[in-house]
Amino acid sequence: MRNKSRINNNKKEGKEAGRRLYLSILLVLLAVISITAATAAWFTIADFSRVKSLGLDIHSGSNLRFDLDPHKNLEDYVKTLHFAEISQRIKRDQGFDMKDTFLEPVTTADCKSFSLEDGIVVKTETGAYLEFVLHFMAGQDMIVHLTSANSSGSDDGTRVISKNSQMVDAMRISFTAQGKTVVYQPGNAKGNSLQNGIRTFGLPSADRMEYTDGNALFSLKANQNLPVTVHVWLEGTDAACTDALRGAEYSIQLRFEGTDENNISLDGKELNNRQ
Repeated sequence: MRNKSRINNNKKEGKEAGRRLYLSILLVLLAVISITAATAAWFTIADFSRVKSLGLDIHSGSNLRFDLDPHKNLEDYVKTLHFAEISQRIKRDQGFDMKDTFLEPVTTADCKSFSLEDGIVVKTETGAYLEFVLHFMAGQDMIVHLTSANSSGSDDGTRVISKNSQMVDAMRISFTAQGKTVVYQPGNAKGNSLQNGIRTFGLPSADRMEYTDGNALFSLKANQNLPVTVHVWLEGTDAACTDALRGAEYSIQLRFEGTDENNISLDGKELNNRQ
C-alpha cells in the first residue's frame, strides 16, 4: 500500500514538475516574443529614406509671417519658405546636405536628445534627424495653429506625402517654443496624447479641419519675434518603422494659421476648404 501511495505521489510530483517546466518554457518564449516585438519596429536599412521636398507655407490674413532669421520689422519676414532655403541653412549650420543624407530611426523622450535603438545619442550634425529654427512674428496677438486646411483652389494644407503609407505613420515633427513642445504625428487623426509633458496630436482631413487647443502650437505677441525649434524624425519605436520603408521618399508641407484666444481664424472668414 505504501509503495502504491509512494508511486502515486511520485507520479503527481512528476506531473507537477513537468507542468512547471512547461510554464517556464512558455514564459521564456513569451519573453522572447515580447523582446522581438519591441525591437521589430526599428528598421535596419536606413539609408534609403530621404527627403524629397520640404515646403512651409503660411495662410493668414492677419500678418502672420516667419523666416530663418530674426528681424526687427514684420515686413522683413516672409510667408513661404522652400526646400532649397531650408536645405541651405541646414548645410551651413550643420554641415550636411539634406538631399544626400538619410534619416535614421531614432527616439526621444524630450524632443531635445535623440538616440538610436542601442541607446547611443546622435548629434544633429549626423543628419539622422532634422533640426532648424523658424522665427515667427505677427502684427497682432494670436495663437498659431498647424492646419490641414487648403487655400482656395490649392492642395497645400499640412501633410506628409509618401507612396509608402508606413513612412507617414512613422514620421514625427515637433515644435518647441516658450519652454513647451508639441509633436505633430501625421498618421494620427484620433486626437491628442500627453507624455512627459509633451502633447502629441494629429490633424483631421482638410474638409474637417477645426482650430482647437489640441492643434495649437504657441502664442505670439504683436511685433515680437519668437524662435521656434523644429525637429523632423522617424520614430524608431513606432510599429510602422520597419524595413518596409526601404526606398521610401517623402515630402513635407507645413501650413500655419493664426487665431484669437477663442480659436477663431483672424482672417474673419471660414476655412477656405469649406467655402
